[in-house]
Amino acid sequence: MAPIDPHSFTDSSHPLTTHVSLSLYLDFNTSTIHASALLTLSSSFSGNLSLDSRSISIKSILHPQTLAPLPYSVSSSPDPIKGSEVVVVLAGQSRVLILYSTSPSASALQWLSPLQTFSKTHPYVYTQCQAIHARSIFPCQDTPAARIRYDVVMNIPSPLSAVMSARHVRRRLPVLEEAKHLDVLSSVVWCAEDRVVEEFAMEQPIPPYLFAFAVGELGFREVGPRTRVYAESAAGEVLDSAALEFAGTEEMIRQGEKLFGDYEWERFDLLVLPPSFPYGGMENPRMVFLTPTVIKGDATGAQVVAHELAHSWTGNLITNINNEHFWLNEGFTTYAERRIVEVVQGADIATLNMGIGWRGLNDEMERFKDNLEFTKLKNKQEGVDPDDVYSQVPYEKGFQFVLRIERQVGRTAFDEFLKKYIATFKFKSIDTDTFLDFLKANIPGIEKEINLQLWTEGVGIPEDAYEPVSAIYTKIISLAEVFKQGKMPSEDEVAEWKGQEWELYLENLPKSCEPSQVVALDKRYRLAESKDYEVKVSFLKLAISSKCKGYHGEVEKTLKSVGRMLYLRTLFTALAQTGGTEEKQLAKQIFAEARETYHPIAQGVVESILSKYI
Repeated sequence: MAPIDPHSFTDSSHPLTTHVSLSLYLDFNTSTIHASALLTLSSSFSGNLSLDSRSISIKSILHPQTLAPLPYSVSSSPDPIKGSEVVVVLAGQSRVLILYSTSPSASALQWLSPLQTFSKTHPYVYTQCQAIHARSIFPCQDTPAARIRYDVVMNIPSPLSAVMSARHVRRRLPVLEEAKHLDVLSSVVWCAEDRVVEEFAMEQPIPPYLFAFAVGELGFREVGPRTRVYAESAAGEVLDSAALEFAGTEEMIRQGEKLFGDYEWERFDLLVLPPSFPYGGMENPRMVFLTPTVIKGDATGAQVVAHELAHSWTGNLITNINNEHFWLNEGFTTYAERRIVEVVQGADIATLNMGIGWRGLNDEMERFKDNLEFTKLKNKQEGVDPDDVYSQVPYEKGFQFVLRIERQVGRTAFDEFLKKYIATFKFKSIDTDTFLDFLKANIPGIEKEINLQLWTEGVGIPEDAYEPVSAIYTKIISLAEVFKQGKMPSEDEVAEWKGQEWELYLENLPKSCEPSQVVALDKRYRLAESKDYEVKVSFLKLAISSKCKGYHGEVEKTLKSVGRMLYLRTLFTALAQTGGTEEKQLAKQIFAEARETYHPIAQGVVESILSKYI
């Protein structure tokens, strides 16, 4: 047996899944999905086929034509990271039908009660499958090496509607015959009068982590010929604000096409999720998921959209073969995002973006000083939960590597290379060596100019990385330097600052300051009350490390109102690592009270932080 991925039971000698047909019955009363999954392999196979699953109850596995049972087993002791291995015994089949139910604890699903929604009337559920959580929704080869097409028949309560990372086919009434494979359901339940069916199809092959859906009482606003913004229909203010924030999306798509080639996914819709969504954005094809914290009122939140849009080429079209090569997704996408921002919002904004990333990369070097493996671009993750080592390293060090190549060959030549790279490997999953071979073949002699091995396999930040330089960047850094002498910026100096400028300023202050300085800074500029969460959280982190106990209430309020992991990791780490006994106790208290409002992935990350420092 040869594993194809350190986070999957998939065997490299087995045929990979090419198509999945799902029939899903969403039971909001029990927070479960009763389902069937028809897996089609790339070729017929005889022997033991390994699949990934987590917290899934399998009812039976059948031959899809005859409905004869197929022998199978499920590992009795789940791996703490990979979950349970499902082994199906095949005798020349290329398709497998699995009947199963998910668990209320499925790590990819967050079920929200009506009271947790805007309307307070109807429930809501959404998915987050990256990095290795699709296996908690359906048994599969849960590795980006396996690219699948899929179709879905989803049975939901009729007051609700569904969106997916797929083309919407139609909404209709349930059909009696559809329940015949769902032995956990009667046809009466499937065809109940208060149920409706939504159909979807994804015709392009995607890695399983890009499988995504949300179901709730949804509304939308049109913001462009290819883009709608969705949110809960009762959240009219959120929808209106999001439509304004992301009004420039079509222009970003057009600029992306000029830079990187045709947009291959037809639609680029945006779903603003409830505050518990654990990421800033998720690049699901056709339907990007966003946290409401990116709606800032000044269009700067569109930079998150630019990042998720850039994934349409780098990440979704070309994908890392497994998480050890995650930089191929995120380093290229961070570069592509900044190229789009540079054209649409200007070079100064792109440089500020780079500066914030540079500061974040240096902070990650400190975070991983005792585990330098995760300061590498290409790293070893056997026995490691990818959620635990998620960081800015693949984003920002990866960006620096891509930028280093551009700086060496010039932008014009690099743009030609990048388009050729995307066209060559689109709809494929590759590793770092494949990229490096392509790089050396298309830019002869590049390995003599850039130490490619040092960049991809070396620890830390290479000496030929690039700290951004611009007038505004230099000014902000200098103002952060003089704060150490007790001088805060004047109102004239910050008159035109928006969230990015403040974030860069705060991130370049000393990790702890005199409490009186911190209080005075906030008294003048009201940073703890900022509606820009990057600014608010950066300030609160500074306040915690500077022993400003007067901000505990704002820290608690923040941690109970949002579930984005960037903020949770920052503030819980500050409380637990740099705080005293009172702060550690506060961290435990807040988590105990807010835990159920966090997504399961975020719950695990916070638990890991508290177990490490408390």
